[in-house]
Amino acid sequence: MIFTPKNDKFLNMLKTISTNLEEAAQYFVDFKIKTHEDLVEFSKAMKAYEKKGDVYIHELIVDLNKTFITPLEREDILALAMKLDDVLDGYEQWASRVEIYEFTSSDDYMIRFVDLLLEATKEIAEAAHHLSRRKLQNIRKHVIRINDLESECDDILQESIRELFKTEKDPIKIIQYKELYEMLELIADNCEDVANTLETIIMRNS
Repeated sequence: MIFTPKNDKFLNMLKTISTNLEEAAQYFVDFKIKTHEDLVEFSKAMKAYEKKGDVYIHELIVDLNKTFITPLEREDILALAMKLDDVLDGYEQWASRVEIYEFTSSDDYMIRFVDLLLEATKEIAEAAHHLSRRKLQNIRKHVIRINDLESECDDILQESIRELFKTEKDPIKIIQYKELYEMLELIADNCEDVANTLETIIMRNS
């Protein structure tokens, strides 16, 4: 559909949603956990980011239902918003799980995961910025990079689980670590879903 200035609010709302996601991912990486109290604070903060994202999604849906002409197909706007929300949900769920498991330290695999995920969310935020400025072709390089990062996370998942079964003897710990690794890789999958949705938007509007 044709972009019109008065309807750029939807593109700006998508940018706002992606910015909240990027801020949550940065907090996720920067926060240092040493005690149980830190775990509680960490989980609460990530829940706050997730709730803020839900508010943005709700506002977008309300506006979509009240608007006849949109800058993109309304299905694409909604799909992109929901895929962004999936990424943020993944972060919040992981924070909640480590609180339940009372993990006060991260291993090298988790650190590698979250660094790649932060990079992916930054790529998403950049892509949303280009979308808000209607620079669709500038988005493609970010889509490619997000896909590459997801592939790197796939490799880390295989490596981490292989090493886990080699070195860990406690079956409870094996279950917990395996789940946490898989949850991080799922966030990467959700980032790839965002990239695929962006690719669809490029194809339909170029």
